[in-house]
Amino acid sequence: MNLTPPMTAQFKPITPGAYLSDQVADALAAEIRAGRLAVGAKLPTEAALVEQFAVSRTVVREAVSRLKSLGLVDSRQGSGVYVKEVGFSPLNFDAKSTVSRQAVIQMVEVRRALEAEVAGLAAQRRTQADIKRIGKSIALLDKAVQAGGDGVDEDVQYHRAIAEAARNPFLIGTLEYLGQFLRGATRVTRANEARRADFARQVSAEHDKILRAIEAGDAAAARKAAARHMDNAILRIEQADPAFWQQAGVQLARPLVFGLPPRS
Repeated sequence: MNLTPPMTAQFKPITPGAYLSDQVADALAAEIRAGRLAVGAKLPTEAALVEQFAVSRTVVREAVSRLKSLGLVDSRQGSGVYVKEVGFSPLNFDAKSTVSRQAVIQMVEVRRALEAEVAGLAAQRRTQADIKRIGKSIALLDKAVQAGGDGVDEDVQYHRAIAEAARNPFLIGTLEYLGQFLRGATRVTRANEARRADFARQVSAEHDKILRAIEAGDAAAARKAAARHMDNAILRIEQADPAFWQQAGVQLARPLVFGLPPRS
């Protein structure tokens, strides 16, 4: 029998704009840090959060996934989502380094190891439905960029579609656990790439090359293409205009350390 008292916090609708899931996650995390959502407290139901924040279920699910990746909450099957006691986190970055260019490069290095294996498995296990889904995600990304957007959500969905084609729940779980940090690094790389047309063309070509290798069932080529995509992302960060880091870069990198305890 669960004797935990129901959570009484009420949330206001969030401000329309980009990164709605981050706004929801930030609001929930603030309640946790302030102690208004104590360890063991149950979060409102998904339906209740949708109503209070005035967002979609997808946004709420992404926000809760982010809180899980930060180790702030945990799901109990058939019961709900509960606040966890925050202990040691293996992803314990130093705040000064994570707002730097080097921190973003290091996170892309983590992505390189994961994305290469995911692409290789996807090439071995993909179905025609997977190919269509990956191709559609590329089209949506290109459309978002052409419309003047940063393409972050579409880029994340592209890599998610490849991960789903790999059909390895442990890899998908690892990517979800790292989701907050991967998304933070993606924001920085996308913002940098959007500043130069040649960067944007390179990214589009690299995405297409990965898809073609997966479609051909060539695991070695898929791994190589995915690793090269991450290598090139690092090169593009290294080639970024210094003004980018003085302006948008550092600010965009801040979510990499959101909610993490200081290094002891």
